Amino acid sequence: MTRRLVIVESPAKARTIAGYLGEGYTVEASVGHIRDLPQPSELPADMKKGPFGKFAVDVDHDFEPYYVVDSDKKKKVAELKRALKDADELYLATDEDREGEAIAWHLLAELKPKVPVKRMVFHEITREAIQRALEATREVDDRLVDAQETRRILDRLYGYEVSPVLWRKVRQGLSAGRVQSVAMRLVVERERERMAFRSADYWDVTATFGHASPGAVEQEGWFEGRLVALGDARVATGRDFDDRGTLTTRGAVHLDEAAAGALVTALEDAEFTVRSLETKPYTRRPAAPFTTSTLQQEASRKLRMGSRQAMRVAQSLYENGYITYMRTDSPVLSGQAIAAARRQAAELYGPEYVPDAPRTYGAKAKGAQEAHEAIRPAGDHFRTPAQVSRELSGDEFRLYELIWKRTVASQMADARGSTATVRVGAEIATDGLPDTAGTVRGTPRTTALFGASGTVITFRGFLAAYEEGRDAERYEDDDTRSKGGPREVRLPAMAEGDRMAGTDLTADGHRTSPPPRYTEASLVKALEERGIGRPSTYAATISVIQDRGYVTSRGQALVPSWLAFAVTRLLEDNLADLVDYDFTAGMETDLDAIASGEKERVAWLTHFYFGEGDEVGLRDLVAGLGDIDAREVNSIPIADGVTLRVGRYGPYLEGELDGEERRASVPDDLAPDELTAERARELLAAQPEGDLELGVDPSTGTTIVAKKGRFGPYVTELLPEPQLDPDLTPAQRKKALAAAPKPRTASLLASMQLETVTLEDALKLLSLPRVVGTDPATGEEITAQNGRYGPYLKKGTDSRSLPSEDAMFEVTLDEALAIYAQPKRGRGASSAAPLRELGEDPATKKPVVVKDGRFGPYVTDGETNATLRKEDAVESITIERAAELLAEKRAKGPAKKGGRRTSTRSKAATKR
Repeated sequence: MTRRLVIVESPAKARTIAGYLGEGYTVEASVGHIRDLPQPSELPADMKKGPFGKFAVDVDHDFEPYYVVDSDKKKKVAELKRALKDADELYLATDEDREGEAIAWHLLAELKPKVPVKRMVFHEITREAIQRALEATREVDDRLVDAQETRRILDRLYGYEVSPVLWRKVRQGLSAGRVQSVAMRLVVERERERMAFRSADYWDVTATFGHASPGAVEQEGWFEGRLVALGDARVATGRDFDDRGTLTTRGAVHLDEAAAGALVTALEDAEFTVRSLETKPYTRRPAAPFTTSTLQQEASRKLRMGSRQAMRVAQSLYENGYITYMRTDSPVLSGQAIAAARRQAAELYGPEYVPDAPRTYGAKAKGAQEAHEAIRPAGDHFRTPAQVSRELSGDEFRLYELIWKRTVASQMADARGSTATVRVGAEIATDGLPDTAGTVRGTPRTTALFGASGTVITFRGFLAAYEEGRDAERYEDDDTRSKGGPREVRLPAMAEGDRMAGTDLTADGHRTSPPPRYTEASLVKALEERGIGRPSTYAATISVIQDRGYVTSRGQALVPSWLAFAVTRLLEDNLADLVDYDFTAGMETDLDAIASGEKERVAWLTHFYFGEGDEVGLRDLVAGLGDIDAREVNSIPIADGVTLRVGRYGPYLEGELDGEERRASVPDDLAPDELTAERARELLAAQPEGDLELGVDPSTGTTIVAKKGRFGPYVTELLPEPQLDPDLTPAQRKKALAAAPKPRTASLLASMQLETVTLEDALKLLSLPRVVGTDPATGEEITAQNGRYGPYLKKGTDSRSLPSEDAMFEVTLDEALAIYAQPKRGRGASSAAPLRELGEDPATKKPVVVKDGRFGPYVTDGETNATLRKEDAVESITIERAAELLAEKRAKGPAKKGGRRTSTRSKAATKR
């Protein structure tokens, strides 16, 4: 029997595929990439000063990359090589996109197989799809590999040339990236718009209308209308004002409170009639099936999932055979999928809900490749959410249901109905009203015109299955009011000229709103519309700008940090092309052209890095940035005489108050657009000047003060200057000063504020370390202390964590002995009870629990520990997800121990 080795990326995918292949096939997982460009510091010693020393890429010789096997993948590569020795054929079944093609190429280069090799691709993991893939294998696509390699080298050049500029001029440890820096700029620009925004107040008038005849009123009901015009002039709404609060629509009437009140009074006895009535047919088409970006957007809107979380859940669904491949920019469905969706829509909703002809969709995204099918339920026959409800739960079930609904709805009939728009008017006196465009019949009267509209759905069509969400719009309230009231409102039957009764006349005040902040959904949409990045990279891009501290989340809104302002300003002022939206989109187009063979990799990289003719390349752009004024880059004017500085330890304000220079830290929870001139001066005024004297320690007679230090606020005692013999030599003087008593010092607890700390608080802090008692078994003293990692107990060299800061002052000897009686864990921390029990690991058959550790919650089966990712919630993590994390950790092998790593790279690592 022919023995075949199949290599995929993930253990979950391997388990699913193995179940379909059967005897004669061995399925192994590479656990992602096995090789990459090393850090220059990890290069072999003889290469560090050579052409590969700066980037691990030889830019002078066709941008030759130097790849090495990752240290945590050497064990995995050895396992794959052993498995290959027993195989007669090798199938590389990594994902079908460029990343997957590159992984297959790296496997081929490292394993060096002597048996036939076949590239096996599929976009869903079902028995039928796997069998079709076995029958249609191909070779590794060098053009796709070339494109991915170009992308990797480009990102290395960009990051390694630009990031050091940020280290020198802003802060150590920062990073720049081809897509991440542009995404950050979008978020910062939106916040700048909010900071510059000035609101405007305006008023409107609403009324409730019904037929004037009592019988008709009772039968037909009432509807709400809003004042839309006075005479020939439209009444201003929020969209008629600019971001400086100025009315910009010529001829529009701006109602203030007095004018709106006068209108209500004038309209109380007015006679209303229907001035116009227009009815139009209403048709709405379903949204296209999901692409990667639209899936991320809808998961954010409807399921409150971040992009990274949505992609992780989607990957799990794909690897376990529930959906098709989740990285795609094509909304196209295969013929089998269209037939399955139409068949299921007819079965569940009725044949009238399915149009006569199948629906087809084309890509709208700029630069879309349409290399794959849309994201849809796997198989030629879709499983309904009810059919998978016993197999899936939590986030996986919710995301599968969303994908199923969107796919089925995409092949259903249009929603149909009618939309009616009515205008109801009355003539009123113009006394006390704003100037209008005219009067009625030469008298000082004008027409007040109210508008209302309503949509009646007569056939729900695809809405029976699914309705696409939408992002919050800046003028959403105005859109609703401008159409005369709530959407989907049924208006009573009426005709032009009918008399109407108007009641509940109300004047309402409004204030214009700044542009809404980006959410993950709207940021993904903005990047896609501009052609920046690729759908498969959006989740990682958003995660990077969050993890680097450039962006934080407030609910679903993305709020930039002041650090992001400084970095964006540096890039805009000195490397404008690199954060230009069109330039970045053009790079993406060029990378696609390399994948299609239209452009050549080396020529393109040469032009980008070295430049050509009058065009300056990245190398020379960065080389001329030594004269950047770091202080200027890190300064943002807030008000006259008040400047925000982005410092090494966080943002702070600097300004003059009452003739004196003041500094004040900026609270972490204060968004940039909330730091107004008034708020900035409040912070400066609240900041204590110099040392804050708290009182005298009654036991020592020394003065206790509170200070703001480099590492945060602290309290200390003021000791008298030591009296030294003036005849001492410098060496003796230094020795004497070192031997002099040192002041007691203690950092404030997290619950304390510099402005409110008291003498009692300070003496309490200065009493630490506190002697709790003596261990009767060993005779060792036990103390309670505050350390770098929080409060703890210390007995000799044995340390144990305390549960809270208050425990340092309250823990008794018996309680301390009880803590020491528990098993030791980690950095002296005591063993904690599990946060959750999940069930049995399918691989080890051991119970898996969630615990809380020093670096956050983690899952463990007693032998292997795996830290939860940012998107994994303790409350909702499943045993399947926990097993996946543990399998990945086992595949990586044990972490290296010791200090800073030195290079142990094999010289057998290949170059391309």
